[in-house]
Amino acid sequence: MSIAQKNQDREHREAIQELVDLLSHKYLQGKVKAIKLTMASLLAGGHVLLEDIPGLGKTTLALSIAKVLGLSFGRIQCTSDLLPSDITGLSVFDREENRFRFVKGPIFHHVVLVDEINRAMPKTQSALLEAMEERRVTVDGVTYQLPEPFMVIATQNPMEQVGTFPLPESQLDRFLITTDIGYPPAEMEKAIIRQGSIREKLEEIEPQFDGHALLACRHEVEQVYLGEKVADYLFNLVEATRSHRLVQTGISTRGAISLASASRANAFLSGRDFVIPEDVQKMLWPVAGHRLLMREDSSESARQEVLESLRVDIPVPLV
Repeated sequence: MSIAQKNQDREHREAIQELVDLLSHKYLQGKVKAIKLTMASLLAGGHVLLEDIPGLGKTTLALSIAKVLGLSFGRIQCTSDLLPSDITGLSVFDREENRFRFVKGPIFHHVVLVDEINRAMPKTQSALLEAMEERRVTVDGVTYQLPEPFMVIATQNPMEQVGTFPLPESQLDRFLITTDIGYPPAEMEKAIIRQGSIREKLEEIEPQFDGHALLACRHEVEQVYLGEKVADYLFNLVEATRSHRLVQTGISTRGAISLASASRANAFLSGRDFVIPEDVQKMLWPVAGHRLLMREDSSESARQEVLESLRVDIPVPLV
């Protein structure tokens, strides 16, 4: 790699870190973990599923990231009567031109917030599969490419709430990372309550980046070095999930690739051009937790217990 390329990589890493600091200190206080994981997913070319109760700032997170990166933003509010065409768009007949014309749906944006995804019917949920996996949609036999970069940030309500439909495993596997927002620290939440909503402040955010620079960062993330020892360590973690007594179906090969991609993105955000075992450990739960299919006699909390036990038991290589 040339000196000029190294300097550009360093400038991009520093710029991304400045954006994370700007969002976490000025607009999204108390949401540092969610910001970093969302940014890591965006750099790795993946999608994010936010699991939490309403009212904790999931929409604000998605909108602020789109604005600070200079990306277009679309929002889909899922309900039980939402149709696939409400997501992808549809063909309408233009009488003046005497032909059908395709009207793009809200999926044709760089950052798309799919709010309360598990309130949509399974058929509508499946309409997102092609878009998330192939970065394209097909309507009336015609395929339309989605803009690049492209990321879906979906929110999911707790399954105990009325009117929800569980996401199938194939849909969950399309999300690179799953995380929550959580409540901010007490003193910070009091300050947020005093200041009120920050929605109006979001309109003040000036783009600090653009899509071309972000795509360049994605290319740099792909070049982050993943050594043989770290790759072996990652594989050992993945393989151990497949034979664990509490797990019915462990992490697939695609899940392992996703963990490697997320680890590279975390290394990039940490200012390194190589992956260390701590990157894999940090991304293990966000990437792998929702991919584990537990046995029927296992509790929901067993997912995290399984991954934590593997993280402790499997030897960490010296690199």
